Amino acid sequence: MPVSSATAAPSLAEQAYRTLTDQLVTLQIRPGSPLNDEQLARELGVGRTPVREALKRLEADRLVVAYPRRGTFATEVHLTDLGHVSEVRRQLEPLAAAAAARRATAADRELLAGLADLVAERSGQPSTTPLELMRLDLRLHRAVYAATGNPYLESTLVGYDNLATRIWCLFLDRLPGLAGHVGEHSELLSAVIDGDAERAAACATDHVTGFEIAIRAVL
Repeated sequence: MPVSSATAAPSLAEQAYRTLTDQLVTLQIRPGSPLNDEQLARELGVGRTPVREALKRLEADRLVVAYPRRGTFATEVHLTDLGHVSEVRRQLEPLAAAAAARRATAADRELLAGLADLVAERSGQPSTTPLELMRLDLRLHRAVYAATGNPYLESTLVGYDNLATRIWCLFLDRLPGLAGHVGEHSELLSAVIDGDAERAAACATDHVTGFEIAIRAVL
């Protein structure tokens, strides 16, 4: 579910889905790890039914995979995923950034301005952990996607950004420039807030390209 569509209190299944998504995307649940619905239900403090519903959604998101008679596992991260995911993001991220610059509401721009301040603050603090930076990165991407006003584009890009973040987290200990990667979003956020669609699209293109170059440099 896109962040912007969540207007009511989340159901137990939605809560389980969001928590597990965060754990899978940030690799707190490692690729290939088995996922037992009974154990997850105990850990999350919910019943098995909400967990099973969440796992079905996560399978559609390509974050988990279920095998008959074997069980459910966190999907592996393959190097071929980098090229496939980047190919899609190179087309859709600039489209979303430009759309957000054109269509963002006053409330959207206020939220983005707050995130820009947070990016400047957190990316400049040595005490900010890599996990905190990655979660901030996810937040600002989702805010831009929501500002497009296009729920189909938003949900599509949330899915691809989740997959890209898993790849990034896999190499986190070999990528010392994480704070700079997150910090460079300041220009993108500024362009969207200013309504400069062309500059926003260019920033998004540079960001996706830089992401792929950074990962390939450590392979």
